[in-house]
Amino acid sequence: MAKAIIKVIKVQAIGGKATPAPPLGPVLGQAGVAIGEFVNQFNDQTRERMGEIVPTVITVYDDRTFSFVCKTTPASRMILKAIGKDKGSGKNTVSKVGDITQAQIKEIAEAKMVDLNAASIEAAMKIIEGTCRSMGVNVK
Repeated sequence: MAKAIIKVIKVQAIGGKATPAPPLGPVLGQAGVAIGEFVNQFNDQTRERMGEIVPTVITVYDDRTFSFVCKTTPASRMILKAIGKDKGSGKNTVSKVGDITQAQIKEIAEAKMVDLNAASIEAAMKIIEGTCRSMGVNVK
């Protein structure tokens, strides 16, 4: 018989550097997950993505075991890395923080394709362009 799922948790942690300290520890503790075990498994699985923010979906089962799936880095982080800035514009229609090329957008869309709800690379590029505009980044 299959295990019953009691909780699904979505967290964002830094790849290869997760610790049991807040904010990760309390969220996992409330769900009954062995925090140290998760941190060790997560750090081993994300060692090659050291320093990146890794969105993770953790499934907790009724016998206190868990499984997790690591997603790709958020599009906004990839965009900021591509333009070399730390944050987007607070007023995206008034002030722009930088420029991004179609080639960079295509590269980000290809990396994010597995997590996006898009049937083609062109549709994925439109999603990324929309994210750029909402962050105050000019699309060239």
